[in-house]
Amino acid sequence: MIAAEEGHRKQRRAGWIRFWPLLAAAAAVTVVFALDLHRLLSFEALAAHRGTLLAWVEAHGPLAAGAFVLTYAAATALSLPGGTVLTLAGGFLFGIPAGTACSVIGGTLGAVAVFLAARTALGGALRRRAGPSLDRFAEGFRRDAFSYLLVLRLVPLFPFWLVNLVPAFLGVRLGTYAAATAIGIVPGTLAFASAGAGLGTVFEAGETPDAGILLRPGVLLPLLGLAALALVPILYRRLKAGRSAP
Repeated sequence: MIAAEEGHRKQRRAGWIRFWPLLAAAAAVTVVFALDLHRLLSFEALAAHRGTLLAWVEAHGPLAAGAFVLTYAAATALSLPGGTVLTLAGGFLFGIPAGTACSVIGGTLGAVAVFLAARTALGGALRRRAGPSLDRFAEGFRRDAFSYLLVLRLVPLFPFWLVNLVPAFLGVRLGTYAAATAIGIVPGTLAFASAGAGLGTVFEAGETPDAGILLRPGVLLPLLGLAALALVPILYRRLKAGRSAP
């Protein structure tokens, strides 16, 4: 009897422990908004402090790039608004190649943190509650997870935070998730970093950059084309399976 009660207590403690990443994230978000730190991730803040930021980047180089990556990762992990501003800032502060690389690394690290937290805290419980219906869907998604995730990352119609969470609930492997995320966000990040590289002119004119750059036909259509290419392996396997079926 005592052994059974001790076992139940250990299970309850283990149950609470798996929620610590989400609790820590919730506490961090509360602190960020309580101190108005989220206002620093705005175009107005970037415009106001651009001289200081440029001087700091010039003086510290790799250290500044590392700080930017960590800031981007934290903002992504906490699902804070401001990802667009950060990507523009990357192009403005570091140039197009380095700004794109820093944003991709930071965005991928933050997305992986969300994925691991959600999988640890909720993934198994959600799959058990959903039952066979989710299992069948998850199995199909996992079979072509890389291609599906690549499409979700390429097409700018799906909220980034949502795409961070869903694969965790469907049992996608970490390596597949990280690779598809890193590759899939490159085109959009490159577009924003390119726009960010020209922010000096925008600042001088007192204007606001176009945050809808990904919806321009010249940007959106190539992204949709890449998404269609990402679906080709799935269609090929489906056709091959259909032909081989009796």
